[in-house]
Order: sequence, then C-alpha cells, then structure tokens
Amino acid sequence: MKTITKTLSVVIGLMLLMPGISGRAQVYADSSTQLDKYLVPVTTPTAAPDAQGFLGRWLLLEPISKPNRSNTVFTDSYIREVFGVEYFKGQLGDVLPKDGDKVKMTVEYQPPVNLQGGRPAFGMEAPKYEQKKVTLKWHAFDSKMPNVKLFRFATNLTEDRYGIICWAVTVVNCEEDIPNVRLAVGSNSASMWWVNGEEAVILSGDRRRVMDDCASQRLTLKKGRNVIWGAVINGPGMSDFCCRFIDESGKPVKNITLSVK
Repeated sequence: MKTITKTLSVVIGLMLLMPGISGRAQVYADSSTQLDKYLVPVTTPTAAPDAQGFLGRWLLLEPISKPNRSNTVFTDSYIREVFGVEYFKGQLGDVLPKDGDKVKMTVEYQPPVNLQGGRPAFGMEAPKYEQKKVTLKWHAFDSKMPNVKLFRFATNLTEDRYGIICWAVTVVNCEEDIPNVRLAVGSNSASMWWVNGEEAVILSGDRRRVMDDCASQRLTLKKGRNVIWGAVINGPGMSDFCCRFIDESGKPVKNITLSVK
C-alpha cells in the first residue's frame, strides 16, 4: 500500500509540472504573456466590429487600485457607489481622453499579492491600506478577440491586477439613427455601462464573463457620434469584458464604425 501511495504521489507531482495541467505548480498570473497576443495599439482612424458585432476598439485607463478580497461585495449599491466616484476629469463625458494622456489620483495602495501558491494568496487578517498618489495613463487598443482581456492588460503594465477598477471608453459612429437596439454585455467581474451619458447596463455580483449576459433596455444609437463608457471591477479573480449592440431579433448591429475620438 505504501508503494502504491508513493507511486501515485510521484505521478501527481509530475502532472503538476506538465504544461497545461492545473495545480500548485502552475503560475496563476502569467506575467510573461505578451500583451500583443490580446491587444494591439490603434493605428487607423476607425475600425469595424468583429464578425459577431463585438466592439473591439477601446481607450483603456491603467488599473485603479481598489482592494477587495472577495467578489461577493459587488452588490448594485456597492458598485454604484464605487463607480459614482469622480476618478478623473471628463468621466462619463463626451470628450474623450487621448492615447497617452495621464491622470493623477490618490488610491488605496495594496502590495502585490503572493502568486507562488498557484492562486492569489491573502493573509488571515485584512491589511491596512495606505493612501498613495499615482499617475495612470490611457491606452488606445484594438482587441484581437471578441472579449477585451483586462487582466492581461493589467498584468503587462502594472503590479495591480487584483482588486482593481478598469475604465474603458469608445465611440460608435452611425450614418443614420439606429432605433430599438440593446447594449449586450458580459463581464468578469462586476461592471456598469453608459451610452451617451445615460446608464444602460449594470452587472453585479461575482460572475464570469458570458456573452450577452445582460442587455440594456431598447435605445437609439443616434446619427453621428455615440460615446460608450464602461467600468469593470474585480477582486481576487480574472477580469475582462465583451459588448456589442443587438437588434430586436438578437442579431448583432454591424453598420457602425468605432473610433477613440
């Protein structure tokens, strides 16, 4: 019996070291992953939605530290309060920041979490967070996937990847009014979304990103320029989002273009 147990231990140990096998030997956050596998800098004036209608062009603000040791706190009231804070000038406005613009703010500083155990590790007691002045930068990116990988964005630019808020904004350009459409969103974890300054969708709770998880009420994309803002918050888990506009029959709206101006 001891021989069998020892053999099984050796086999399991080898499996944990093999690529693609989950376990304590697998690093949870691959900081070596190249960002350009997921996001590439904007190089053209406009872009089209992808084949499924997902919006892939975004201005992303580097993550704002907002420590949360669990995603269970993300109730409607909590995220409304958190996203209701004015973090930067022009927040939710129709004048967009420019690629490379910098924002200065004071955040709750959190030391980088321990990633050696295979997943984020926290101490038994909640730490005391200090106020810290930081400078964050806006980045204009096109996503190579239907979903925008905020976790990879954060991992490649900063030590703040857990307990963060990510702000995103894009412009949807229309040649004519497009009535009776819905903004359909999926996010990991909680998020809120605004169309032309009006709240459109809220996704609360500890959730995984699911395509068209929540949709807005019917709205009209006006002729010309429509500004879409989004804010995503996570605790100890991953973070990303996907969103698109769908028509009355649930089909994607594609007769639009995207820009960051």
